[in-house]
Amino acid sequence: MPAPRGRAPGGDPRGKDRGKMEGPKIGVLALQGAAREHLLMLERCGARGAAVKYPSELQTCDGLIIPGGESTAIGKLIVRDGFLDLLRERVAGGFPVFGTCAGLIVLARRVTEGEQPLLGVMDMLVRRNAYGRQVDSFEVDLEVRGIEEEERPFRAVFIRAPWIEEVGEGVEVLCSHRGRAVMARQGTLLAAAFHPELTDDPRIHRYFLDMVGRFGS
Repeated sequence: MPAPRGRAPGGDPRGKDRGKMEGPKIGVLALQGAAREHLLMLERCGARGAAVKYPSELQTCDGLIIPGGESTAIGKLIVRDGFLDLLRERVAGGFPVFGTCAGLIVLARRVTEGEQPLLGVMDMLVRRNAYGRQVDSFEVDLEVRGIEEEERPFRAVFIRAPWIEEVGEGVEVLCSHRGRAVMARQGTLLAAAFHPELTDDPRIHRYFLDMVGRFGS
């Protein structure tokens, strides 16, 4: 994988600009895949991050991030460990969830090939590994709707990334790359095909935290 270069001014997410941990509590699903980088970015944004391994731990969370990893494995573990029905119920009640890379796939209603357990809560059709294998990883500047306040693109890191082939009427595409949707929102659900946690740019996590705040208001 290429070393992430999409660094915003400010340096390490653990640096002096992190908040005082008085913000919302965001769970990061820690069944499979990389949760640590999301937890560090949440800390930088002033939120309280918590690794979630058991369904009962969701009760104290204001939102959830499903990280990258292996989507089939994550889906199977969500079923095995009792998250599936609980998450569907909470999402129906407006619980904010953000899925990155494999997390985007898990949120989707359908995938183009094969079968795997899905939450099926976002009305979109997704192609897994659409950009190729690990050796085909890349970075690119993207224009993302909703984070334009600093008038600079977002440097996105794609690793074995999916893309979104189709979306339903209730899904808003926030970003595209080469004609394919790579970030979308449906109500309190957010999905990105890339890894915003692998840069020092906190704007997409702040966007999700704003969604969480609006849900709780």
